[in-house]
Amino acid sequence: MKKLTILLVEDNEQDAFLIREALDDQSFLHELHHVVNGAEAMKFLRKEAPFENSNLPDLILMDINMPIMDGHEALREIKSLEDFKQIPVLILTTSSRKEDILKAYKEQSSSYIVKPDNIFELDKLADSLKNYWINTVRLPNKNQ
Repeated sequence: MKKLTILLVEDNEQDAFLIREALDDQSFLHELHHVVNGAEAMKFLRKEAPFENSNLPDLILMDINMPIMDGHEALREIKSLEDFKQIPVLILTTSSRKEDILKAYKEQSSSYIVKPDNIFELDKLADSLKNYWINTVRLPNKNQ
């Protein structure tokens, strides 16, 4: 089975832990990197300290409401840069506001997912992510 490198951009440590656990259970991860805001995500993508040796992710899971640089700002920046615009960015957030959903898609989010309320639903979401991103779609080669 193909395995993915995922960048999780999430400021809530408990949510990050639960997401990591759910994804680990699906055994499709090559690596899962976690940063706490959009500014850290940009440092990661640009391989700035302390991320000089990190691999570019196949997929980014990003919250919206974060300090310093929120998910909308980071999404706009990622999609404006030629080196990163091909990386799918999935918004994974508690917000179900129509304005946030529309804004994320206008900013070229690949998907908008409202975080599940419980661990069982989070496991189902992780299974769906695995089936879709491993078995269904073709991702661009990171070196192209």
